[in-house]
Amino acid sequence: MIKLSVNINKIATLRNARGGNNPNLLKMAEDIQRFGADGITIHPRPDERHIRYKDAIDLGKSVYKEFNIEGNPIDKFIDLVMLIKPTQVTLVPDDINAITSNSGWNTKKHWNYLKSVIDEFKKAQIRTSIFVDPNLEMVEYAKKTGTDRIELYTEEFAKKYEMGELSSIEAYSACSSLANELEIGVNAGHDLSLQNIEFFAKKMPYLEEVSIGHALISESIYLGIDNVINLYIDKLNR
Repeated sequence: MIKLSVNINKIATLRNARGGNNPNLLKMAEDIQRFGADGITIHPRPDERHIRYKDAIDLGKSVYKEFNIEGNPIDKFIDLVMLIKPTQVTLVPDDINAITSNSGWNTKKHWNYLKSVIDEFKKAQIRTSIFVDPNLEMVEYAKKTGTDRIELYTEEFAKKYEMGELSSIEAYSACSSLANELEIGVNAGHDLSLQNIEFFAKKMPYLEEVSIGHALISESIYLGIDNVINLYIDKLNR
Protein backbone atom coordinates (compact mmCIF):
# COMPACT_ATOMS: atom_id res chain seq x y z
CA MET A 1 0.00 0.00 0.00
CA ILE A 2 1.29 3.44 -0.97
CA LYS A 3 0.61 5.94 1.79
CA LEU A 4 -1.01 9.34 1.22
CA SER A 5 0.19 12.25 3.34
CA VAL A 6 -1.90 15.40 2.86
CA ASN A 7 -0.06 18.71 2.87
CA ILE A 8 -2.29 21.25 4.65
CA ASN A 9 -0.33 24.42 3.85
CA LYS A 10 -3.13 25.71 1.60
CA ILE A 11 -5.66 25.34 4.40
CA ALA A 12 -3.47 27.59 6.53
CA THR A 13 -3.18 30.05 3.60
CA LEU A 14 -6.97 30.29 3.40
CA ARG A 15 -7.25 30.82 7.16
CA ASN A 16 -4.56 33.50 7.19
CA ALA A 17 -6.17 35.41 4.32
CA ARG A 18 -9.15 36.34 6.51
CA GLY A 19 -7.70 36.17 10.02
CA GLY A 20 -9.42 34.26 12.80
CA ASN A 21 -9.51 30.51 12.77
CA ASN A 22 -11.70 29.53 9.82
CA PRO A 23 -10.99 27.00 8.51
CA ASN A 24 -9.79 25.45 11.74
CA LEU A 25 -6.42 23.92 10.87
CA LEU A 26 -6.33 21.40 13.72
CA LYS A 27 -9.88 20.23 13.03
CA MET A 28 -9.11 19.90 9.33
CA ALA A 29 -6.03 17.81 10.12
CA GLU A 30 -8.11 15.61 12.41
CA ASP A 31 -10.80 15.15 9.76
CA ILE A 32 -8.31 14.45 6.96
CA GLN A 33 -6.87 11.62 9.02
CA ARG A 34 -10.35 10.38 9.91
CA PHE A 35 -11.32 10.37 6.22
CA GLY A 36 -8.51 7.91 5.55
CA ALA A 37 -5.29 9.80 4.86
CA ASP A 38 -2.21 8.12 6.27
CA GLY A 39 -0.61 11.28 7.53
CA ILE A 40 -0.27 15.06 7.57
CA THR A 41 2.50 17.09 5.92
CA ILE A 42 3.38 20.71 6.62
CA HIS A 43 6.08 22.95 5.22
CA PRO A 44 6.59 25.91 7.59
CA ARG A 45 8.61 28.78 6.13
CA PRO A 46 10.45 31.49 8.09
CA ASP A 47 7.95 34.18 7.07
CA GLU A 48 5.05 31.97 8.31
CA ARG A 49 2.97 32.92 5.27
CA HIS A 50 0.89 29.77 5.66
CA ILE A 51 1.84 27.28 8.38
CA ARG A 52 2.96 29.14 11.49
CA TYR A 53 5.53 27.71 13.87
CA LYS A 54 2.85 27.57 16.55
CA ASP A 55 0.69 25.55 14.15
CA ALA A 56 3.51 23.05 13.82
CA ILE A 57 3.79 22.68 17.58
CA ASP A 58 0.02 22.33 18.02
CA LEU A 59 -0.20 19.78 15.21
CA GLY A 60 2.63 17.84 16.78
CA LYS A 61 0.36 17.26 19.78
CA SER A 62 -2.74 16.34 17.78
CA VAL A 63 -1.67 14.43 14.64
CA TYR A 64 -2.18 10.78 15.53
CA LYS A 65 -1.03 9.23 12.25
CA GLU A 66 2.25 10.00 10.51
CA PHE A 67 3.47 13.59 10.77
CA ASN A 68 5.90 14.86 8.13
CA ILE A 69 7.57 18.27 8.43
CA GLU A 70 9.28 19.64 5.31
CA GLY A 71 11.71 22.50 5.12
CA ASN A 72 15.15 23.93 4.61
CA PRO A 73 17.29 22.91 7.60
CA ILE A 74 18.15 26.37 8.87
CA ASP A 75 18.72 26.58 12.63
CA LYS A 76 15.15 27.68 13.40
CA PHE A 77 13.75 24.75 11.42
CA ILE A 78 16.06 22.24 13.07
CA ASP A 79 15.07 23.53 16.52
CA LEU A 80 11.38 23.21 15.62
CA VAL A 81 11.75 19.63 14.39
CA MET A 82 13.76 18.60 17.44
CA LEU A 83 11.07 20.08 19.69
CA ILE A 84 8.19 18.30 17.94
CA LYS A 85 9.94 15.04 16.95
CA PRO A 86 7.61 14.21 14.04
CA THR A 87 7.49 10.83 12.33
CA GLN A 88 9.51 12.18 9.41
CA VAL A 89 11.48 15.26 8.43
CA THR A 90 11.91 16.01 4.72
CA LEU A 91 14.83 18.29 3.87
CA VAL A 92 14.06 20.72 1.04
CA PRO A 93 16.56 23.27 -0.37
CA ASP A 94 14.01 26.04 -0.86
CA ASP A 95 15.09 29.65 -0.93
CA ILE A 96 13.57 31.87 1.75
CA ASN A 97 11.70 33.86 -0.94
CA ALA A 98 10.55 30.89 -3.03
CA ILE A 99 6.79 30.66 -3.59
CA THR A 100 7.05 26.88 -3.52
CA SER A 101 9.75 24.22 -3.72
CA ASN A 102 11.40 24.31 -7.15
CA SER A 103 14.33 21.89 -7.10
CA GLY A 104 15.89 18.99 -5.29
CA TRP A 105 19.18 18.92 -3.41
CA ASN A 106 22.52 18.65 -5.16
CA THR A 107 23.45 15.75 -2.93
CA LYS A 108 26.89 15.43 -4.54
CA LYS A 109 27.79 18.98 -3.54
CA HIS A 110 26.06 19.02 -0.15
CA TRP A 111 26.23 15.39 1.04
CA ASN A 112 28.56 16.17 3.96
CA TYR A 113 26.33 19.00 5.21
CA LEU A 114 23.22 16.89 4.80
CA LYS A 115 24.87 14.03 6.66
CA SER A 116 25.56 16.24 9.68
CA VAL A 117 21.92 17.40 9.79
CA ILE A 118 20.55 13.91 9.25
CA ASP A 119 22.79 12.47 11.97
CA GLU A 120 21.21 14.91 14.44
CA PHE A 121 17.67 13.96 13.46
CA LYS A 122 18.39 10.24 13.48
CA LYS A 123 19.78 10.46 17.01
CA ALA A 124 16.34 11.75 17.96
CA GLN A 125 14.79 8.75 16.13
CA ILE A 126 13.18 10.91 13.46
CA ARG A 127 12.91 9.31 10.02
CA THR A 128 14.69 11.42 7.41
CA SER A 129 14.00 12.08 3.75
CA ILE A 130 15.82 14.25 1.18
CA PHE A 131 14.05 16.07 -1.66
CA VAL A 132 15.86 15.16 -4.91
CA ASP A 133 15.42 15.54 -8.65
CA PRO A 134 15.02 12.30 -10.67
CA ASN A 135 18.76 11.96 -11.25
CA LEU A 136 20.61 8.71 -10.57
CA GLU A 137 23.76 10.46 -9.37
CA MET A 138 21.75 12.48 -6.84
CA VAL A 139 20.24 9.24 -5.52
CA GLU A 140 23.69 7.66 -5.25
CA TYR A 141 25.02 10.57 -3.21
CA ALA A 142 21.86 10.62 -1.08
CA LYS A 143 23.00 7.23 0.16
CA LYS A 144 26.18 8.85 1.52
CA THR A 145 24.13 11.14 3.76
CA GLY A 146 22.63 8.24 5.69
CA THR A 147 19.06 9.30 4.85
CA ASP A 148 16.25 6.82 5.35
CA ARG A 149 14.36 7.95 2.25
CA ILE A 150 14.39 10.25 -0.73
CA GLU A 151 11.41 12.26 -1.98
CA LEU A 152 11.41 12.51 -5.76
CA TYR A 153 10.49 16.00 -6.98
CA THR A 154 7.70 15.35 -9.47
CA GLU A 155 6.94 18.75 -11.02
CA GLU A 156 8.75 17.87 -14.27
CA PHE A 157 6.78 14.62 -14.56
CA ALA A 158 3.49 16.48 -14.03
CA LYS A 159 4.27 19.06 -16.72
CA LYS A 160 5.35 16.43 -19.25
CA TYR A 161 2.38 14.19 -18.45
CA GLU A 162 -0.02 17.05 -19.16
CA MET A 163 1.63 17.45 -22.59
CA GLY A 164 1.32 13.73 -23.29
CA GLU A 165 5.05 13.03 -22.89
CA LEU A 166 4.62 9.84 -20.87
CA SER A 167 8.25 8.76 -21.26
CA SER A 168 9.18 11.31 -18.59
CA ILE A 169 8.24 8.67 -16.01
CA GLU A 170 11.28 6.59 -16.96
CA ALA A 171 13.74 8.72 -14.98
CA TYR A 172 11.57 8.39 -11.89
CA SER A 173 11.21 4.63 -12.28
CA ALA A 174 14.98 4.26 -12.64
CA CYS A 175 15.61 6.32 -9.50
CA SER A 176 13.04 4.25 -7.63
CA SER A 177 14.81 1.02 -8.58
CA LEU A 178 18.24 2.39 -7.69
CA ALA A 179 17.03 3.69 -4.32
CA ASN A 180 15.64 0.25 -3.52
CA GLU A 181 18.99 -1.34 -4.42
CA LEU A 182 20.68 1.13 -2.06
CA GLU A 183 18.13 0.31 0.67
CA ILE A 184 16.62 3.79 0.64
CA GLY A 185 12.84 4.26 0.81
CA VAL A 186 11.09 6.27 -1.90
CA ASN A 187 8.58 9.09 -1.41
CA ALA A 188 7.33 11.49 -4.08
CA GLY A 189 5.58 14.81 -4.30
CA HIS A 190 4.88 18.12 -6.08
CA ASP A 191 2.10 18.66 -8.61
CA LEU A 192 0.80 15.11 -8.35
CA SER A 193 -2.97 15.16 -8.90
CA LEU A 194 -6.03 13.05 -9.64
CA GLN A 195 -5.13 13.33 -13.33
CA ASN A 196 -1.64 11.82 -13.09
CA ILE A 197 -1.37 9.93 -9.79
CA GLU A 198 -2.63 6.55 -11.00
CA PHE A 199 -0.22 6.45 -13.94
CA PHE A 200 2.67 7.59 -11.73
CA ALA A 201 2.00 5.00 -9.02
CA LYS A 202 1.65 2.14 -11.50
CA LYS A 203 4.95 2.97 -13.19
CA MET A 204 6.98 3.25 -9.97
CA PRO A 205 8.52 -0.11 -9.01
CA TYR A 206 9.02 1.08 -5.43
CA LEU A 207 7.01 3.85 -3.78
CA GLU A 208 6.18 4.16 -0.10
CA GLU A 209 4.49 7.55 0.21
CA VAL A 210 3.22 10.54 -1.73
CA SER A 211 2.70 13.99 -0.27
CA ILE A 212 0.00 16.03 -2.01
CA GLY A 213 -1.33 19.44 -1.05
CA HIS A 214 -2.18 22.12 -3.61
CA ALA A 215 -3.87 19.83 -6.14
CA LEU A 216 -5.74 17.84 -3.52
CA ILE A 217 -7.13 20.95 -1.80
CA SER A 218 -8.05 22.54 -5.15
CA GLU A 219 -9.76 19.34 -6.33
CA SER A 220 -11.63 19.15 -3.03
CA ILE A 221 -13.12 22.60 -3.71
CA TYR A 222 -14.26 21.59 -7.19
CA LEU A 223 -15.60 18.19 -6.20
CA GLY A 224 -17.35 19.50 -3.08
CA ILE A 225 -18.78 22.84 -4.20
CA ASP A 226 -21.89 21.31 -5.84
CA ASN A 227 -22.93 19.81 -2.51
CA VAL A 228 -22.29 23.01 -0.54
CA ILE A 229 -24.19 25.28 -2.97
CA ASN A 230 -27.22 23.03 -2.85
CA LEU A 231 -27.09 22.88 0.95
CA TYR A 232 -27.28 26.70 0.99
CA ILE A 233 -30.18 26.75 -1.46
CA ASP A 234 -32.03 24.15 0.57
CA LYS A 235 -31.61 26.10 3.83
CA LEU A 236 -32.61 29.39 2.20
CA ASN A 237 -35.85 27.95 0.88
CA ARG A 238 -37.09 25.76 3.71
